[in-house]
Amino acid sequence: MAMSILRREGRRLLRPIAAIRSPLASSDQEEGLVGVRSISTQVVRNRMKSVKNIQKITKAMKMVAASKLRAVQGRAENSRGLWQPFTALLGDNPSIDVKKSVVVTLSSDKGLCGGINSTVVKVSRALYKLNAGPEKEVKFVIVGEKAKAIMFRDSKNHISLTVTELNKNPLNYAQVSVLADDILKNVEFDALRIVYNKFHSVVAFLPTVATVLSPEIIEKESEVGGKLGELDSYEIEGGETKGEILQNLAEFQFSCVMFNAVLENACSEMGARMSAMDSSSRNAGEMLDRLTLTYNRTRQASITTELIEIISGASALEAAK
Repeated sequence: MAMSILRREGRRLLRPIAAIRSPLASSDQEEGLVGVRSISTQVVRNRMKSVKNIQKITKAMKMVAASKLRAVQGRAENSRGLWQPFTALLGDNPSIDVKKSVVVTLSSDKGLCGGINSTVVKVSRALYKLNAGPEKEVKFVIVGEKAKAIMFRDSKNHISLTVTELNKNPLNYAQVSVLADDILKNVEFDALRIVYNKFHSVVAFLPTVATVLSPEIIEKESEVGGKLGELDSYEIEGGETKGEILQNLAEFQFSCVMFNAVLENACSEMGARMSAMDSSSRNAGEMLDRLTLTYNRTRQASITTELIEIISGASALEAAK
């Protein structure tokens, strides 16, 4: 966005120079050259002003992103304790082969945050290719405006649900659990695959896939053994059946994983925006240095030319006497 503003400002401000450099009559050539010097100096001055304003904006956006990151980072780290017990109990098997798969893609609603949105879209498309088949069905659930805009171009028919402006209000578990409940009510699945960016540091994030299986698949995998075979070692108390317990576990697991994924993705977004705005501020500073050098050179050349003209005129008057 910042670079597009700079390009637009450059095209707008450089337009008068092209008009002055058009062919002129021989009697007006000297006047035209003076006009080129004066207007080019004005153009560089205006360009410097535009770059300074953009630099102020990028620095302010970096500070805002840093403030939001500090507010969300602690909550994201604490939320990791919610889904880890489910992984220990039910496992996380992303390569499981099922007939109905749903890919939940988490992205941001705003841009200027590097490549976090394009990364999760690439991973989601890769999951679609891996799980699609003649007797298999793969659907998408898109969270975030940026992933929605990208996925609608070529995967519109495979999108079951879209959610935007999730980060408009401060994130909490109740808000995310309502979102998880809407997803469970509107899609049929054997496996839910949540694609998000896991936060590591301000400059590093890792695309991650978390898998949540349906109660039927969990019970089936538990019967045949494997990673879910340890469920039979637990005793069931109360009047609930094993199927009801698995249903409650699957729903609670999905809401906990979604809560952690949304917070991790928000941290990655703020960290990537900080890095992007820092790079933009440094690029604006370098451009401002180059423009300042160009302005000083142009101004010095103009002053030197005017001094030469004055001295030449004085010499011509003395020679005429």
